[in-house]
Amino acid sequence: MGYEDVLDQIKHKEGDRKAFEKHNTPKERDYGKSKKECRRCGRTGRGVISKYGLNYCRQCFREIAEELGFKQLK
Repeated sequence: MGYEDVLDQIKHKEGDRKAFEKHNTPKERDYGKSKKECRRCGRTGRGVISKYGLNYCRQCFREIAEELGFKQLK
């Protein structure tokens, strides 16, 4: 059960919602896996290619690599 799921369950309880948000809101990261994000689909974590400033996940990169000028070696 994620953060948003719990917020949906307690949305009508104002006091509980405020206390939950105060202690459980995800914090902004300055570094690490969760800071890197695919600029196309928004995935974070593993598989984000940041070399050359691409910032695409590996799935999106495979789809648009030829448009960016990359060639597949055979």
